[in-house]
Amino acid sequence: MSELIKGIGLNQNTSNFDLQKWKLALEISKVGIWDYNSDTDQISFTTPSKTIIGTQDNINFGKNATDWNDRVHPEDRQQYYQDFKDHLNGLKPLYENKHRVLHKDGSYRWILDRGKIIEKDKHGEASRIIGTHVDITEFAESEKKVEETLDLVVKQNNKLQNFAHIVTHNLKQHAGNFESLLGFYEEANTEDEKIEMLDYLKTLSKSLTKTINNLNEIVTVQSRKKNTENKLCICKEIDLILQELDYYIHEQKASIITEIKTDCFINFNTSYFQSITQNLITNSIKYRHKDRNPIIKISSKQVGNMVQIEFTDNGCGIDLDKFGKDIFGLYKTFHNNTDSEGVGLYLVKNQIEAFNGTIDIKSKVNIGTTFTIKIPN
Repeated sequence: MSELIKGIGLNQNTSNFDLQKWKLALEISKVGIWDYNSDTDQISFTTPSKTIIGTQDNINFGKNATDWNDRVHPEDRQQYYQDFKDHLNGLKPLYENKHRVLHKDGSYRWILDRGKIIEKDKHGEASRIIGTHVDITEFAESEKKVEETLDLVVKQNNKLQNFAHIVTHNLKQHAGNFESLLGFYEEANTEDEKIEMLDYLKTLSKSLTKTINNLNEIVTVQSRKKNTENKLCICKEIDLILQELDYYIHEQKASIITEIKTDCFINFNTSYFQSITQNLITNSIKYRHKDRNPIIKISSKQVGNMVQIEFTDNGCGIDLDKFGKDIFGLYKTFHNNTDSEGVGLYLVKNQIEAFNGTIDIKSKVNIGTTFTIKIPN
């Protein structure tokens, strides 16, 4: 202890009483001190340093200069060594690093580690370095909890905003379909045509009721803090969406090709999946190429532990060099359609990422677009 105390600035004239006061102060503060000697290539630790990691009874701990280093968490080692190296090279006047170190019981402790060169050899190389260890585990864990809480708040706000967009976007789609069908009903010249329009209106009404029920389910489940996931059969869910969009698809003279594996299942929110599928199909039709009818291919397959779903069309495409970074941005539009709002793809991306999925796009102007969705199975 006396050697270490000398290293922090006390000299031979310091009385034994003062030394005892310093020693007691260090023990009370639980600040550990380490002292590295390059001549012996050994490092000495005071009891508080060794107590932090449960090695206080190991009198040989430190005889190997890497005893502490070997216990530093693998994810923290690179920065740990870099900060120390920067001080040795004179880039930093003081060595300082926060890292996790392995305790004897198998857990990790967070350490605030500081040090400084106090002696150099005739070549100007560090021959003695002294430093301190402070256990900041409690502080680090509290900081982590604060970060997790903030992250949760951000996610909840995003979910709330996402839900609001789902309501307005989906209901607007239904309202537009009702308006179109009512217009056709008024223009119908025969009873058969009116009956046909009524049948479509009934289908739309059922679809609207289902959408409202699903949205209500989201609110109910989230308010009760229950899981919003369901095990979905992709083939079945997409077939249901195609049935609901049947009139719109035929009206726009679009062709849908499905190559969906019947054994592809995902744990996902039903309303989210319906919203994603509806958005991608209607977008492919909305942004059709002016010289050809829309052709949309939907396929799915298992890729490792992910289910991959692709939506490919022969539409007008998107200039990704120009608009690539904004593709999934809110209120970002890339065509001159008067009804473009820049909401659909924003919704799709947020809904997919809410369940740890990803979405990528490949597109060529005047050729078409492919959206690739990957969702953990």
